[in-house]
Amino acid sequence: MSAAPQVAPATAPAPANSRARVITASLVGTTIEFYDFYVYATAAVLVFPVLFFPTGNETTALLSSFAVFGAAMIARPIGAVVFGHFGDRFGRKATLVASLLTMGIATFLIGCLPTFDGIGWWAAFLLLVLRLFQGFALGGEWSGAALVATENAPKGKRAWYGTFPQLGAPIGFIIANTIFLVINFALPHPDGPMQRSEAFLAWGWRIPFLFSAVMVIIGLWVRLKLVESATFAAAEKKGALRRFPLGEVIRGHWKNLIIGTFIMLATYVLFYLMTSFTLAYGTKAVDAPVPGLGFGYTDFVIMQIIGVVFFGIFTLLSGPIADAVGRRKLLLWVTAVIGILGLTFNVFLLPHVDPKFTGALVQAFLVFGFMLMGATFGPMGAVLPELFPTNVRYTGSAIAYNVASILGAAVAPSIALGLWAAAGGEPWLVGVYLSGSAVLTFIALLVSKETKDVDYDTNIGLGETGSL
Repeated sequence: MSAAPQVAPATAPAPANSRARVITASLVGTTIEFYDFYVYATAAVLVFPVLFFPTGNETTALLSSFAVFGAAMIARPIGAVVFGHFGDRFGRKATLVASLLTMGIATFLIGCLPTFDGIGWWAAFLLLVLRLFQGFALGGEWSGAALVATENAPKGKRAWYGTFPQLGAPIGFIIANTIFLVINFALPHPDGPMQRSEAFLAWGWRIPFLFSAVMVIIGLWVRLKLVESATFAAAEKKGALRRFPLGEVIRGHWKNLIIGTFIMLATYVLFYLMTSFTLAYGTKAVDAPVPGLGFGYTDFVIMQIIGVVFFGIFTLLSGPIADAVGRRKLLLWVTAVIGILGLTFNVFLLPHVDPKFTGALVQAFLVFGFMLMGATFGPMGAVLPELFPTNVRYTGSAIAYNVASILGAAVAPSIALGLWAAAGGEPWLVGVYLSGSAVLTFIALLVSKETKDVDYDTNIGLGETGSL
């Protein structure tokens, strides 16, 4: 008798998108997003008050620059609705390509703008318009990237995969500020290395904005190779897609929309205080009307970069921890510590007689603050999408994320500057502001449910295509 033929064991089909493609596609867009933010935030402190808002008053010029900076946050929820609509109706891939292209063009054009000396206040107006386009595009970028990561994640690793788009924040910071530092070192400083370079004000500040075009091209190339996630394809096949996702979110998921917004609140406030406010406060002269710490720009940015390294490390560490113990439990602990950090601003951020001691305290503050930033920001890539079913996941998570950007980011720089001035140059009121935001986030987490075990395969949403 002949031997029975050997049957090869069945193997699981390879995923439509490889791990490398998922990681790269989700990471590259948010890296560009945060690169653009850091480039603008740095220019908002160092360049735009002088070149676009020459009011004659240093504080007023800085406030005007921050106001345009915050205006983009107003446009982000609009972008969240528009890109979320198309992402939930027609798929994640095309929407992500469109958001990245819009963002890249707006950032590049900022680098081409004439200044106040060339066209007067039209320069500030055009800066505002391009900043609004940036915000509009960013409104759809984060959520799409988070969905690419989490909807393609293996079972039990969704929070870990969700940290990859979050990792774009520290990477974008390092790239942007390294470019600024290289430009600063390369340009001449006739009045000394610690003084502002006139060449930097004349044209050097444009280079980081123009460089974003290179990153956008790379990002588009990666995203065009994506295949739609199996989760979205299943929702489409079962007729779960809605004609008007926003209506479904408001009608059926409004509680999670509010909860998600406030879960993200403290993260946004901490993020903008650790980057924009600390840069302004750290580099302001100690004898200014509203005094700061008096660090040179280069020295302080290097200190921030050291802190951001810990931001990246703890972003990655937070994913496996959130997968193991749950998102809610981890975030409750981290948020409580953020609230405590807010009460220590005057401990770490006041100048002392010994400048080395001041520097050591400030560096410790930056490291600890960015560690907490990574621990709270990392799980958000999984938490917000998990609050919503597949058919409205893009819209719901995008709106929650970007409404939080208004409550926690659009107003944060201006509020921080006002509180800084109200306290006579001390930062303790700014810290109280951070603690207050942490209390609101803590309450949102308390009333929320754990989402670790949400099944994307079954949580696709109900209803027939076109029913709304």
